[in-house]
Parts: sequence; structure tokens; C-alpha cells
Amino acid sequence: MGISKRIEEARKAYETGDEALAAKIHEKAIIAAAATEEHGSASSKFIGSLVYGGLDGIITTFAVVSGVAGAQLDPGIVIILGLANLFGDGFSMATGAYLSSKSEKEYYQREREREAWEVDHFPEGEKAELIEIYLSQGYPLEDAEKLVEIKSKEEERWVNAMMLEELGLMENTSNPFTEAGYTMVAFIVAGAIPLLAYLADFIFNLQIPATQSFFISMALSGLALFGLGAAKVKITERNPFRSGLEMLIVGGAAAGVAYLIGALLKGLGVG
Repeated sequence: MGISKRIEEARKAYETGDEALAAKIHEKAIIAAAATEEHGSASSKFIGSLVYGGLDGIITTFAVVSGVAGAQLDPGIVIILGLANLFGDGFSMATGAYLSSKSEKEYYQREREREAWEVDHFPEGEKAELIEIYLSQGYPLEDAEKLVEIKSKEEERWVNAMMLEELGLMENTSNPFTEAGYTMVAFIVAGAIPLLAYLADFIFNLQIPATQSFFISMALSGLALFGLGAAKVKITERNPFRSGLEMLIVGGAAAGVAYLIGALLKGLGVG
């Protein structure tokens, strides 16, 4: 039985109160076999809400600008569609961030309750499981047993170890409302950058030619994309120049596709 199957069976046993099944999957032979597989995945970082929200805001809004420019429509349409996209998609992203964070916290809590129950009902099996995990990480048997002895002295620490080592889960301590708020603000603030030239022209009646407004929007969006792409290294820990260039290319490609579609369908906006 692999680790994924074992965890699935453990959830089933916990939810149905099947202690016989729970006892079976805590047998040392099954635990040893399952422990050969990879355990869990890394947690996402909260700052991603800011960076990725901003990147999405710039790319989607500039795609709207490019589509309108490609169709050679009135610049006023850029403002209408751009602002509609900005606030509509911003709210949608905030809602998604809230639901995602809330679901993550609920999932963590549900799994933690199961692990706490297993620690209470099958302490020896849980100890054996931790030992096998540490052995798979390269610890000598003596050290693995010592680690488990230390961690199992206090239940809270023991359950934390099971959550991290077995499931690869760390508690998300961020507030879902706060995360949603940061996502929406980042999306709207960064997403407004491609619209600045058009908004300035509309508010101050600068009479900027449509082509010039588009080039200004392109330049501002490119700089913002590169800057946020470089800032993304705080999450990915990659080379900032490479990360910035990558986001510039991705954003440029999205805008290029939008411009091409607008150019192909520009006749539909007439009449």
C-alpha cells in the first residue's frame, strides 16, 4: 500500500470510525512499505497573493488595452472595458483567494483532528510511522528512534510532526479576509497601470493620440511586468533578471494575442 493509498484509507477509517481498518494501516509492515514514497509538498507563501495578484492585474488589463487598440476602437472603450475588467476580475480573484485560503485552513484542521485521533488510539503505530519516515530521510535507526522519543513526549509537538513529516502540511496562519484584500488591492493597483495614459487623457483632456496612448501603456506595462517578475524571486528564489524577463515575455505574448484578435475582428466594432 503506497503512501497516498494509506492516507486515503486512514481518512476513510477515521470518518467511518472503523478501528479495524485504522489498526490495519498502522501495522509496521504497511507503514514501512508506504514510507518509501515521497511525503507531501511545500506550502505556498502568503506574499504570492501580492505578487501574483499584481501580475494578473497587469497582464489581463493590458490584454484588454491591446485588443481595443488592435481593433482600432475609440480610446474611451479602453477605459470602459479596462475598468470593468479591473474591478470585476479583481473582485473575482479576491473571492478565489478567500475561498482557497479558507479551504486550505479547513483541510489542515480536518487532517490535524484525524492525526490527533490516531496518536491517541494508535500511539505505537504512529511512532513506527515516524521512525520509518526518518529512516527514509537518511537518519540512522538510533537517531530516528531518538527523534520520535523526543517528539512523542508532548502530544501537540507529536501531532505537528505527523502533519509535517507524513502529510507535508504546515498550518496557514493568514486570515482569509486579509489575503483576499491584499489580492484585490494588488490586482487593482497594478492593473491600473496600463490604463494610466488613457485615464490621464480623459481626466485632463490632454488630446493624446490613440497610438501614442497605446505605446505609453505598453511601456508602463512592460516596466511593471518586469519589476513584479523580478520581485517574484522572493517566492521562487530565482535570478531576478531572468524572472523579470520571463514575465515580460509572458505578458507580451498575452497582449500580442489580444492585439491580433482585435485586429482580425475590428470590423465587428464598426456600425
